[in-house]
Amino acid sequence: MKLLEKIHKKNAILGVIGLGYVGLPLAVEKAKAGFRTIGFDVQVSKVDMVNVGENYIGDVVNEDLEEIVKSGLLSATTDFSQVASADCVCICVPTPLDEYQQPDISYVRASAESIVPYMHKDMLIVLESTTYPGTTEELLKPILERSGLRCGIDFYLAFSPERVDPGNLIYKTKNTPKVVGGITAECTEIAAAMYEAILEAPIHRVSSPAVAEMEKILENTYRNVNIGLVNELAMLSHKMGINFWEVIDAAKSKPYGFQAFYPGPGLGGHCIPLDPYYLSWKAREYGFHTSMIESSMMINDRMPEYCAERASKILNRFKKAMRGSKVLVLGVAYKQDIEDYRESPAISVINELEKEGVEVVYFDPFVSEYREHGVVKMGELELTEELIESADLVIVTTAHTIVDYAFVQRHAKAIFDTKNAMKHISVRHNIELL
Repeated sequence: MKLLEKIHKKNAILGVIGLGYVGLPLAVEKAKAGFRTIGFDVQVSKVDMVNVGENYIGDVVNEDLEEIVKSGLLSATTDFSQVASADCVCICVPTPLDEYQQPDISYVRASAESIVPYMHKDMLIVLESTTYPGTTEELLKPILERSGLRCGIDFYLAFSPERVDPGNLIYKTKNTPKVVGGITAECTEIAAAMYEAILEAPIHRVSSPAVAEMEKILENTYRNVNIGLVNELAMLSHKMGINFWEVIDAAKSKPYGFQAFYPGPGLGGHCIPLDPYYLSWKAREYGFHTSMIESSMMINDRMPEYCAERASKILNRFKKAMRGSKVLVLGVAYKQDIEDYRESPAISVINELEKEGVEVVYFDPFVSEYREHGVVKMGELELTEELIESADLVIVTTAHTIVDYAFVQRHAKAIFDTKNAMKHISVRHNIELL
């Protein structure tokens, strides 16, 4: 088998379409493994940065990128005709929701269509973008076969879900186990061989792309549902005067049968808030309603509004109306210690507050500005005593570990901690937990 032999000998040329949070780390690992790798992206700025070894993704080591670019193992381009020289191509493009909360697979479709004119025999294509079950077989395969090549005979097609967890200090692209499902058994084996040549993690083979697609949805829906549960119980516990964070710590003492999930101002990132919508959308094709999933989504989607309501009640205790008050929001990244603010619930909290006439300022040591609907909002450059004291309320929406929360506590009039980031602060008279 020609392609398999090229992979084993590391003579195969590998391609990655989409050089974002998933694609760039994958391209780097391919090149570090000794494969000549080409990154494709429609954004000229990303391509130019890669080609000079300039990193823009937190999970990529700057020195690694610089070294593999200098060695000629990694290059980037906007010219998709170079796909013709690639033996294996991974598609790592966004799959957002549209305005109707339905899957927008236009980036996947466009990527597939850009490959078609340059496909050749004995080529492997793997979709990594999170999507609904059936995408690889129902959407990708027919588009790619417009090339005149037959899937499973002339070229190979598989789905292998990305499992990137930005900011995770233990599990990166290289050591996170991979799931692979091909259109045929041969497709699966060739895709698995490629990943085995790149990663230092087990490759779990499944019987079809649909199984691999559903597996990814399960991973994130599992988290969505459990976070919805703890968010609902947190709201109830507040009404009952119970510290729910203490409840979770107590439950964690059980060595089996319980996994800790934590409440917060909502869900963020590209996967957990979006993936259940893919499944709910696809389920309707079968006349099936994912009632438990949809309930958790409603709870989680409501959390920013709930946090704004709680903020209003705290301000009322100080005889301050929402309108005209000043609120300092600490953190707009969707999780701690990263610069990624995609789908960040903190931004939704800010929007809810501003709708009520609140003057909102924010500080995030990782995000100096963010863009939403074409509008750029600038953050404060420094967390000063004056900034904290000028706010009627401080809301902690991201638990960045490099923030001095003791300093915040000393100078804040009131604090609403939605992430339990201040759990180690002993003086708590001005701190209220979600």
